[in-house]
Amino acid sequence: MSDSSSHILSVRDLKMHFPIRGGVMMKQIAAVKAVDGVNFHIEKGETLGLVGESGCGKSTLGKALVRLLDPTAGSIHFNQHDITHMSQSQLRPLRQDFQMVFQDPAESLDSRMAVGELVAEPLIIQKLGKRPERQAKVAEMLRRVGLPANAIQKFPFEFSGGQRQRIGIARALTVNPDLLVLDEPVSALDVSVLSQVMNLLLELQREFGMSYLFIAHDLAVVKHMSDRIAVMYLGKIVELAPADEIYQNPRHAYTKALLSAIPEPDPTASKNRVILEGDVPSPIDPPEGCAFGHRVGHPKYQESIGKDLPFEEIAPGHWVQKCPCCVD
Repeated sequence: MSDSSSHILSVRDLKMHFPIRGGVMMKQIAAVKAVDGVNFHIEKGETLGLVGESGCGKSTLGKALVRLLDPTAGSIHFNQHDITHMSQSQLRPLRQDFQMVFQDPAESLDSRMAVGELVAEPLIIQKLGKRPERQAKVAEMLRRVGLPANAIQKFPFEFSGGQRQRIGIARALTVNPDLLVLDEPVSALDVSVLSQVMNLLLELQREFGMSYLFIAHDLAVVKHMSDRIAVMYLGKIVELAPADEIYQNPRHAYTKALLSAIPEPDPTASKNRVILEGDVPSPIDPPEGCAFGHRVGHPKYQESIGKDLPFEEIAPGHWVQKCPCCVD
């Protein structure tokens, strides 16, 4: 592992379990194990891509990291501060240093507020600057994300999806954060707009030196954006490595299946597509052994039952969940 002093974010054994209650007394009868013990860190100025199928826990993990959700167990350290159990009043001074851009800008932007008010809101909450300074900051951030000056007086519904996403990015950047959690920031965008927003994010990162957690399900997009990639399956990170290493030398069977689904630009090229059979196990009642091995009915699945499947470094910077039915 690298020197922890260079880590802007460090996550250890993080769990997010949501209770299911039933009966007359509404006692807890089960739990949705959305995030079930993950470990990783993000370096200063680095982009970590987080990929996986819908429902694997990516968005829940992102919300827990910025403390929109209270973790069930584990720890989150941001800039050497343990923020795992901080109250909202304790978190407030730190919130300007970590921000989140949500997947659906139409839902995350209040349609009753003008764009200028939306982008200025973090500055007002953090009590940063006087009114003229805030107005100047808002105008500058809107300019930086490629929106016209008259956008300040308009409302979110007057903009396209790509423009609304730019408004969300501008709002997050007004307080000069060190870390930006991007939850599927380009998944709802047209291809032409998608590339514009991706290039904008890369340009802003170079300019401001921010770190990104880039959450997506599109591996091609994640490769373009990320320095390292973490692959998540049913609440656990099963593989983590530098982006090039993940693409050139995937070791976990689930990672190989995801990579095989990336469209090939050359229609004449042959490609061995891995077709996943079976259904994703329920996070309410996960298998006793390897979740992916259970899904595909691997002949070695029984060997994984009751075993601790450690997350091990198999090569410098390349970590994988060691499992008899997923890793050769």
